[in-house]
Amino acid sequence: MKRTRVRLYVDHPLGQGQSVPVDRAQAHYLFGVMRLATGDRVTLFNGRDGEFPAEVQEAGKRRGELRCLEQSRPLMLPPDLWLIFAPIKKARTDFIVEKAVEMGAARIMPVMTDFTNSERIRRDRLQAHAVEAAEQCGGTFVPEVTELVKLDRLLANWPDERQLMFCDEALVGARETLGNAGGDKWAILIGPEGGFSDAERTRLHAMKQAHSVSLGPRILRADTAAVAALTLWQATLGDWG
Repeated sequence: MKRTRVRLYVDHPLGQGQSVPVDRAQAHYLFGVMRLATGDRVTLFNGRDGEFPAEVQEAGKRRGELRCLEQSRPLMLPPDLWLIFAPIKKARTDFIVEKAVEMGAARIMPVMTDFTNSERIRRDRLQAHAVEAAEQCGGTFVPEVTELVKLDRLLANWPDERQLMFCDEALVGARETLGNAGGDKWAILIGPEGGFSDAERTRLHAMKQAHSVSLGPRILRADTAAVAALTLWQATLGDWG
């Protein structure tokens, strides 16, 4: 019996002895691309029940069946952290979603700002990227990618208990940090390539939950800023300690 390092997200309940059906796309990947056969093992997770090794019971071109063995890892939830960002070019938006999953965001939220260049996204495609990133990084949780929403609408309904780390490019070089900010519900806001408008910046600075931060002495690209901001938050307030 061959051992594999294949991890697969499934939208199906998992538990010891549970049978898990394999659909056509999954069958192509497991049995066509990865060349798994009856008796081989794959690691399954569904974002709810933790991680389970599973044995291939049936391997066909269009379908298959797996059987869960004993749980290998429990569900590991990330901190209650949202990443809010303005979509940019396709490949770089994909990068942001991928890194947000790897670095422990619980929700990924594209927003339309005054200077956002990209007015459309494929939420289903970005969600698929989030699943692939969780499969690759060993995560047991897949964050939701929400539909594109206007920033002013999002801020108008902002929850009182959620703190906001506002990455303001106007603070480049300033010694602005998270300071003594507390709370366990947070969001990180990354601006578009054109930066925030004056009206947006004024509104954000007026929010009692907002904490303006600098991401260093140089202006960063939006995708780089997302990684830098997630790193700063995780190292200061997150689960890296």
